[in-house]
Amino acid sequence: MTCDDVRAALSARLDGEDPQARAAALDGHTGSCPGCRSWLARAERVTRLTRLRPVEVPDLTSSILAAAAADRASARDVAATTARARRQVLRVAVAVAAVAQLAVALPVLLAGFGVGADPHTGREMASFDVALAVGFALAAWRPERARAFLPVAVVLAACLAATSALDIANSTTALVHEVGHLAAVAQAGLLWALGRAGGEPDRPLGVAVAAGRG
Repeated sequence: MTCDDVRAALSARLDGEDPQARAAALDGHTGSCPGCRSWLARAERVTRLTRLRPVEVPDLTSSILAAAAADRASARDVAATTARARRQVLRVAVAVAAVAQLAVALPVLLAGFGVGADPHTGREMASFDVALAVGFALAAWRPERARAFLPVAVVLAACLAATSALDIANSTTALVHEVGHLAAVAQAGLLWALGRAGGEPDRPLGVAVAAGRG
């Protein structure tokens, strides 16, 4: 083997490849050839330095933390936007219900329409309905106050449902006459949902909606 052949085989062995030569022959040549022995020492030193050279890894900690914080902030923004949209829908629904209740109660209170044989009782009930409608309107205008008004609405809905069921069972009234009380149950449900979604106060609804119902 020539020195070139030996050095090519030694280089392959340093790289972990097949030197295509017997180890005894390579070691025997480098032991007797000062030039190849010196070349091998230099090659081993270069290989060792190359393998031990530190690899610079960029510090991505700040960028990773910033990206994670941005993701969390984006998720919070989406959740807040969804909550605000749901709250606005509930406010409008409560306001519309208040408008409907006022539309039914005010003619009875002011003009005596539909009071029947007992005008005084009819006007008293209309006054009660107007007061409830105003309470609902205030809840729609200021959703953070919905929870304060909720017990009144829930107790009213429960009492109307219980008395209606009792009167229907005793045949003192007909089911068709009590269907209107479902509105009180629906109003209580809307107010409960608005109270849960109230969270931070919103800006007041437009004048037209707020004047209608809470």
